[in-house]
Amino acid sequence: KVFFPTGDSVNGRGLSRKHIFNNCDRSLKNLNTDYIDLYYCHRFDPTTPLEETLQALSDLVDQGKILYYGVSEEWSAARIERAERIISERHLHPLTVVQPEYNMVDRYIEHEIVDTCDYYGIGITPFSPLAQGLLTGKYRKGQPIPAGSRATWQSDHQINDLLTDENLDKVEQLLGVADELGLKMPTLALAWILRLPTISSVIVGASKPSQLDSSLAASGVTLPADALAEIDHILGFKRFERHIG
Repeated sequence: KVFFPTGDSVNGRGLSRKHIFNNCDRSLKNLNTDYIDLYYCHRFDPTTPLEETLQALSDLVDQGKILYYGVSEEWSAARIERAERIISERHLHPLTVVQPEYNMVDRYIEHEIVDTCDYYGIGITPFSPLAQGLLTGKYRKGQPIPAGSRATWQSDHQINDLLTDENLDKVEQLLGVADELGLKMPTLALAWILRLPTISSVIVGASKPSQLDSSLAASGVTLPADALAEIDHILGFKRFERHIG
């Protein structure tokens, strides 16, 4: 990924051509490799013309230093649309993947980004698919936080902010759906994400083999329509659409 500072100068951060090139060369050296399979813009850079950023990434593909490029957080559907227009006008190498946060309790990409990516053939590789651990089922309403869990040590308290009564009530109901299907809660949460054809893969982590097993099991699960309908009812998500009249 490229965006965050690697130095104190104005060219030591962001998505300028110079920082992208310098950062890529640094990564190639650190990784001891000739090319990077997938290179992400970690954030959107409002201080650099988008044309400059996309041209630099496409030039890196021409140079063989990267094979594909994508964008990560803070790239809205409107920004992706604008990028696609520039890519088309300049005949650049395509944007191939978007990496947003996406899980059962954070479905904002369903408002616009999923449709935009589907239209342009851009894959989606979500991060935080288990909502910082909320969707593992180990955090239960009225029970103590498990010793050693993320909620006991995470410095920015992201998981702690998610441990609301509303979310924990949803988890209890989702655990019931998982039990009915004979699945572990993490497997259900990941299989639910993979239900969308635009999802290329899901970024998961594991600190023990059992966690990896439950994650890998999701790749072979097709959730039945009635279960998906029940999950939607539990989550209470409504896609934003403004109607007049």
